[in-house]
Amino acid sequence: MEQFAPYSHAIAALALYALIVLLLSPVSAARKSAAGVEAGGTPPEDYSDPVYRLDRAYLNAMENSGPFALATISAILVGASPFWVNWLASIFLIARIVHLVIHIAGLGKPNMGVRSIVFTVGWACCGVLAVFALIGAFAF
Repeated sequence: MEQFAPYSHAIAALALYALIVLLLSPVSAARKSAAGVEAGGTPPEDYSDPVYRLDRAYLNAMENSGPFALATISAILVGASPFWVNWLASIFLIARIVHLVIHIAGLGKPNMGVRSIVFTVGWACCGVLAVFALIGAFAF
């Protein structure tokens, strides 16, 4: 596994993000249950409701898991620059943690506020990682 050692930060970011999502799942489920939302249900769409915001934070984290994992792992497998892969994966993780805090705390506007800006930072990191993976896959 020595070939993956240069990507230790990116691999750690993947693992930490997985732990965050895994932690959010039961916390969100417990809060929804306590609020009377049936299993698998969604709280009413009310951004002022902390249960709704926690559920949205969890669902949004889940939605971003796939693109982050796929883009990062693909970039690692094709041997993209470890410096950039590590930086982008780390920036993604930080952006997602900030996004989570903003979402749960209900900071900013429900739409097109600071949460959207932070989301876009993470989204862009995934996009660049995916482009690096494509370039690496077709490099001659």
